[in-house]
Amino acid sequence: MLGLGELELKVMDVLWTAEDQLRVRDVLDRLSAERTFAYTTIMTVLDHLHDKGWVQRTRVGRGYRYWPVRSREEAGAHVLREVLDSSGDSESVLLHFAASVSERESELLRRALENGRGTP
Repeated sequence: MLGLGELELKVMDVLWTAEDQLRVRDVLDRLSAERTFAYTTIMTVLDHLHDKGWVQRTRVGRGYRYWPVRSREEAGAHVLREVLDSSGDSESVLLHFAASVSERESELLRRALENGRGTP
């Protein structure tokens, strides 16, 4: 996602799939199946994600519990909105995007627009 590094995105994936708020240790444990990371690395990544507005946190004892500010889908829509707002020519960007969508995606967009811009 725009504005996220590779490790930040992996941490966000863990948070998006979690059913509850997670401690640094919880995130580290879920990532460890893939690769070994230092506790402080994950703590720093979560701190950066908090500073960037991707996660919220609450203090529990000496540490924090983290959770995403937006769902994965909402975050994707937010990134698209940022791209359109910063493009200088949102119409052109939308037209290029529309030319790249699949038939299924096109149908979803059509239905969403017919339903008053709500969810499909």
